[in-house]
Amino acid sequence: MEKMVAVCGIKCNECPAFLATQENDDLKRKEVAEQWSKEYQAEFKAEDINCDGCHSVTGRLFSNCKVCEIRKCCQEKDLKNCAYCTEYSCPKLSQFFLMVPQGKAVLDKIKEGLSL
Repeated sequence: MEKMVAVCGIKCNECPAFLATQENDDLKRKEVAEQWSKEYQAEFKAEDINCDGCHSVTGRLFSNCKVCEIRKCCQEKDLKNCAYCTEYSCPKLSQFFLMVPQGKAVLDKIKEGLSL
């Protein structure tokens, strides 16, 4: 499977929602929904756990990705991910990194390799 990085730096190939979707595993979807509901203090249902990656235009998206301001911003700027943005790291992204610090590590590595 090709490595995929979401606009926010999440490695799709390591994301439980992405993996459950690619494996079409309803039990994994249920487990992820339960885990994330506890971890992020929000209510997720198994049917929310469907994702082909946030770069997908016609595929399935995790429920939060459908309304994600970070994803919307990258789409509007036609960027592969936030590391390519001249405003990296913006307040929205910095707030996201508080919940998902591994996203920052990934985007920082990508940014270091760029020559803007």
